[in-house]
Amino acid sequence: MPRSRPALQTLVLAGFLFGFSHACPGALAAGRVGVEIQDFGYIDTSGEPTDQTASHQERLTAFTAALKRDVAADPLYRLVPSSCGSTCEADAPLTAERLHAASQGGANILIVGLVQKMSTLVQWARVRAVDLDGNRILFEKLYTFRGDNDGAWQRAEAFVSREIREALSTRQQAASAPVKLASFNFELEDGSAASAETTTDNAELANTTVAVRQMLGQSGRYVVIPVDGTKTDAAVPGAIHDCGGCDAGIARKLGADQSLIGVIVRISRMEYLVRFQLRDAGTGNVVASGSSGLRMGANYSWSRGATRLIRDRLLEPAQATELTPAPGAPVAPASR
Repeated sequence: MPRSRPALQTLVLAGFLFGFSHACPGALAAGRVGVEIQDFGYIDTSGEPTDQTASHQERLTAFTAALKRDVAADPLYRLVPSSCGSTCEADAPLTAERLHAASQGGANILIVGLVQKMSTLVQWARVRAVDLDGNRILFEKLYTFRGDNDGAWQRAEAFVSREIREALSTRQQAASAPVKLASFNFELEDGSAASAETTTDNAELANTTVAVRQMLGQSGRYVVIPVDGTKTDAAVPGAIHDCGGCDAGIARKLGADQSLIGVIVRISRMEYLVRFQLRDAGTGNVVASGSSGLRMGANYSWSRGATRLIRDRLLEPAQATELTPAPGAPVAPASR
């Protein structure tokens, strides 16, 4: 059970996600919230000479089971069986496949966690909840607790459980609101033999940006905030997709919940692919990303490829299940 992976920072959302929301946004308020709690992981970096693997596994199992019992006993929530099975490592990144499986299993909120023993008396527990309907991190918190015996673990579980359920309750209404999305202009990454962008390239990039914004706005799931070049920081390099996540900070300044950047990667005059990335404006974490794979067509086909990719990854699965919504739930912001 102890792992050599570097601490809790491995529990990050990897380039992924949410082309797979399970229910319409209103489901959070429509009935009991579907919550999946996957088994927590454990890392021992205390350096103690005694092998405590067995006792740690026993206490961790009891900790996770108690969290599940608490959620199941609350009339506001519906505990969803784990979609993960024995193949998931709790300290591994949350991949698109893992999140999709949770959504398809009936969950609206996925809760994951990792406990790390820092020293003989100090342990950390990081808990994260992801809204599978709203494409956002609802709750991320790092708790510190003292002791490594049954009583210490039980007290920690009671505290964490109460915090999670309080956060779920207070966030339900907010989670049902449309996401305010800062949409940046699509950019071209040209790997072809062409010498420079042409006038028609720029026109088709603009058409692609407009088409994607219209589609997202008309879905009802997003309130689109257009971000043109005049709204970005002067310090940002020419290509927003190469600025190391600065789009999240710009989106935050504009009052957005998330940021969207898109890139057309031209392989040749008749070959290209589309990439997009969605970030949480508050944390800067990537909450969704996708790539179309190689597509055929000149620049006039870029808008078609981009709307197809983003519709398939962000919109269509949610709309396909709108007539049979399953309830969903939330949790709170990152702190450390």
